[in-house]
Amino acid sequence: MSHHRPWPWPRIQAHRGAGKLAPENTLAAVRRSHAMGFRAIEIDARLAKDEVPVVIHDRTLERTTDGHGTVAETPAADIARLDAGSWFGNEYRGEPVPTLAATLAFCRAQGISVNLEIKRYAGRTARIGEVVARTAALGYADLLCQGGDRAENVVVQVPLLSSFGREALLAARAAAPDLPRGYLVDDVPANWREELEALGCVSLHVDHEKLTPAQARAVKDAGYWLFCYTVDDPGRAREIFGWGVDALCTDRIDLIGANFA
Repeated sequence: MSHHRPWPWPRIQAHRGAGKLAPENTLAAVRRSHAMGFRAIEIDARLAKDEVPVVIHDRTLERTTDGHGTVAETPAADIARLDAGSWFGNEYRGEPVPTLAATLAFCRAQGISVNLEIKRYAGRTARIGEVVARTAALGYADLLCQGGDRAENVVVQVPLLSSFGREALLAARAAAPDLPRGYLVDDVPANWREELEALGCVSLHVDHEKLTPAQARAVKDAGYWLFCYTVDDPGRAREIFGWGVDALCTDRIDLIGANFA
């Protein structure tokens, strides 16, 4: 799966839609970053109780909505009625938790690239990977090409799937083999090359605070794309770009703009 094609998507992605300038993982957040010139976002997807993919980070509803309990045990219709904006500010009161399908449709219409993180949940991670990947593939069915998960064939308009869960990525690969995938890690594991090959990934996504210049050089020398999360200091962004990092996501979209170099 190694390659040497340049990173094809925008280098700066708005973390969870708009960093910290709007309620995370909502369409309001996506609109905010889009208005600021961003054409790439990172968002999170989970399954509601009835297996409808929704865009939310946490396993539970309390932090970013007025709901209670777990996403996995709450029907999508109930999640849709929750307020996911008031916690951030009164101007966002009533902003809903969006479905993944609606979010992808909006992003596609606006020309926004999506780094789509498949979240994990005990006993259901593979199923989440399968359903999220199928939902994404359905939304971009007319753009998919055979072998689109290989770097040389990547279609830039389609989402890049990513996950910390191996089983999620394997299930996503089986369900939607033509969508590209990235492997999310905290530290770069010693067997990163073998893992990328086994999972059929085009990129390694790593915590920038745990990345070393030598690791970055090794990943790039092997021909893989290297993505970092979540970089909020412009000086640090310039430093890791100097190491060969291809792209990053940021909460500080006010400091690290869409055209940051």
